[in-house]
Amino acid sequence: MDYELPLRNENSNKGTFGRVLNIAGSDYMPGAAYLSSISALTAGCGYVFLASEERVIDAVAAQTQNVVFAPLTDIEKLLKTADVLLIGCGLSTSKKAENIFKDTLKNVPDIPVIIDADGLNILAKLEKPVLPQRLILTPHIKEASRLLAIDTDRISANMEFFAKEISQKYNCVTVLKSSETVVSSKDLTIYHNKKTNSALAKAGSGDVLSGIIAGLAAQGLDEFNAAKTGVHLHSLAGEYAKNDLTEFAVMANDQIRYISSAYKKLLN
Repeated sequence: MDYELPLRNENSNKGTFGRVLNIAGSDYMPGAAYLSSISALTAGCGYVFLASEERVIDAVAAQTQNVVFAPLTDIEKLLKTADVLLIGCGLSTSKKAENIFKDTLKNVPDIPVIIDADGLNILAKLEKPVLPQRLILTPHIKEASRLLAIDTDRISANMEFFAKEISQKYNCVTVLKSSETVVSSKDLTIYHNKKTNSALAKAGSGDVLSGIIAGLAAQGLDEFNAAKTGVHLHSLAGEYAKNDLTEFAVMANDQIRYISSAYKKLLN
């Protein structure tokens, strides 16, 4: 079996299924904050706290009432009660974003940390980053090339090898994304998702996947299982979306709508 679903105890409350702190979004990329937050909730976690700029919070609040919002000044306080940290989706690579990234990683407790998108671009520039022990990195090919300072063609030609290289360099679980996806554990165990789907080649897909992984980790899956189950769920959701909407018309928010269909498939 390539996936492991979280346990769902009927004797539960919203705190039972975990709290995700999502540090995401910037003035010109509020959509990434929305997509990553809602996909984490749809994947089953109990709370998502979105820490972001006021403009981003206003934009996301106009689309959903399901997220708890917080200013960036509350990050240190929120870290004390978070079960998972997701950082980087649409964050930008400004000096302010870089400082938020570095300060957050210095203060993060022993919880799973997922770094995506601009978080990865900031990480690639740091000479001696202070990194958490329970780390998941989710680069696409270009982000991987920055992390390793290696040409994208070389990475594309040997995805498994370079997924392992990232895991070794950063002591992390790696989700290396392309038309196919390779997940490498810290001990270099490999999971392949070989289902290609052009419908997922759309802006925001990575934010959805990172949110799903965060939501699964918040429910208690270890980093490797959260990553590979998240990849599997996202792939299935993309298939269902494509079947209904065609591979041309699927957008990132459609992928979120079909997470429930993916769960139904896995639960049968």
